[in-house]
Amino acid sequence: MNQKPFVSFWISLGLALVALSGCPPTYPKCESDANCKDKGEVCVQGQCQECATDANCKSGFVCDANKCVPKPECTGDTGCGDGKKCRQGKCTIAEAPKPECAADEECPSGTGCTKGKCVAVDTQPTNCKFDPVRFDFNEFNLSSNVQTTLSKYADCIKKGSLRFTLEGNADERGTEEYNMVLSQKRAASVRKYLVDLGVAGGSLDTVGYGENKPAVSGSNEEAWSANRRVEFKKR
Repeated sequence: MNQKPFVSFWISLGLALVALSGCPPTYPKCESDANCKDKGEVCVQGQCQECATDANCKSGFVCDANKCVPKPECTGDTGCGDGKKCRQGKCTIAEAPKPECAADEECPSGTGCTKGKCVAVDTQPTNCKFDPVRFDFNEFNLSSNVQTTLSKYADCIKKGSLRFTLEGNADERGTEEYNMVLSQKRAASVRKYLVDLGVAGGSLDTVGYGENKPAVSGSNEEAWSANRRVEFKKR
């Protein structure tokens, strides 16, 4: 009896059984946690990984991107308490906000600096009105009447924390260059007097327009008198 066919049958059957049973996957591939147990890992989507959930990590660690990492001190500012912020998982002292201002003159008109912030000032007298102050011909010095008026203006400016641009002007007589300088001197004269009365210098700017911005048109004393002035422009 020829036994070769019989032996071949059993060999083929054995190979078929091996093929059906399958070989274990090669690390780091896996089919179940059992394939990763020797490495102390778990099977995650066909790959052996350090962890799948926080439960796979030791105390004080959490699973992040399938790696066990130290548990963060915080995940949001609310977990850090007053005066601290959560930065990269750690509670750190929050930086003090940059102050909005250090003095009243750094704030917009009508506001003052309180604890580093510009806040509205409601102490301005209701009768404050800033009409132009006027000058004699070819003068930039202040008359007694103008000084009295500016004293009232100074109180209003200080109480209201106001800011102005003082606009100097001249009438049409004289050269344009001369009138430009004269108008600048008039604005500077008003500013100096107000500062001497306690108004913050930073709240007052000056500019001279010479004869280029007449308040009244005409070549007569009435028009000239109206044009020799310093106007208060709130800013």
